[in-house]
Amino acid sequence: MASGSALFFRRLLTNPRRVSAIAPSSRFLGRAMTAGLGPDSGPVVEFGPGSGSLTRAILARGVRPEHLTLFELDGEFVRDLRQRFPGVTVHHAPADAATDFVSPGIAAVISGLPLLSMPPAVCSAIVGAAFRILRPGAAYIQFTYGPKPSIPPEIIADLGLTVEQRAFVWANLPPARVHHFRKPGPFGAEIQARLD
Repeated sequence: MASGSALFFRRLLTNPRRVSAIAPSSRFLGRAMTAGLGPDSGPVVEFGPGSGSLTRAILARGVRPEHLTLFELDGEFVRDLRQRFPGVTVHHAPADAATDFVSPGIAAVISGLPLLSMPPAVCSAIVGAAFRILRPGAAYIQFTYGPKPSIPPEIIADLGLTVEQRAFVWANLPPARVHHFRKPGPFGAEIQARLD
């Protein structure tokens, strides 16, 4: 078993509420979450990388390590991520602090955070921080195991977001939906078309 997977299950047993998943994200979910990324995407941020399954998928798309920044709260995961992904910036900090570390202009925010299990104020702060660092028209990409988007409708409305389900991944435990959230602007549709 890979060291990332072994650490995932150890942390799951130690702190199941924080890990909030029964298995690491599959490579199929990783591909769906990172579709469209590549060597020319520019800077990417990941919220809640955990054992690094999605991190590995982002790098496999050709995103350069120096263009990837991670935000992780679990100290053991942070140490493991820094060791396994040299060149990637790993902050031992909450996602809602992203604006303290990252300048605006991010090409995508990839999130594995369990937003639906968080208090609405925390969820709103995290998503709000993402859209303060994302470039215009760029997507906040989030997966969920349930039938509805992982950002509550009142937060979607408050932040003026659009949501689109981009994939349903059966080959994950459990199966997962991938949603893209965007904040339309005056040129949002044109920018979105170019990014897709």
